Amino acid sequence: MKFLDPLLAILIAISSNPMEETTKLLGSKMDIQTTCLAQNIYHEARNESTAGMLAVAHVTMNREKSNAFPSSICEVVYESPHYYVESTGRYIPYRHRCQFSWYCDGKSDDIKNMSRYIQIYILAEQAMQSKFDVTDGALFYHADYVDPDWNKSMTITAKIDAHIFYKPRN
Repeated sequence: MKFLDPLLAILIAISSNPMEETTKLLGSKMDIQTTCLAQNIYHEARNESTAGMLAVAHVTMNREKSNAFPSSICEVVYESPHYYVESTGRYIPYRHRCQFSWYCDGKSDDIKNMSRYIQIYILAEQAMQSKFDVTDGALFYHADYVDPDWNKSMTITAKIDAHIFYKPRN
């Protein structure tokens, strides 16, 4: 079992992102950390309101700033134990052991709706420049239709769309 180093997290982000097509549509060069944030928002909250997407962005960025999590957005998004597949030369996340479920649920991580992804990428850029946090410092969230054990030791900071946001109790 291996946790990804920063370079490997970036390589995974690049390989699962239509960067060339996105760059053409944006008309500017993409930033890799923004790309990782946009991928996370896309897979976690693309059908949510703007506030819901911003909330997922803020949790990701709050984790980056926390000493309890990796120190870059890409590392936060792709945090998971991985195993190496020699035949393909790829690191694969262990199923259902990721910080964000989309990354290790066994489903395709391809971006299927480019116009929505472009909107989310622009939102991610804006979120990274903003000092306002709609989650009041949340580091965790889950869908409102589940009740995980870990939330019992947390304080709810927000309920936005289909997600409930938390931070540790002091």
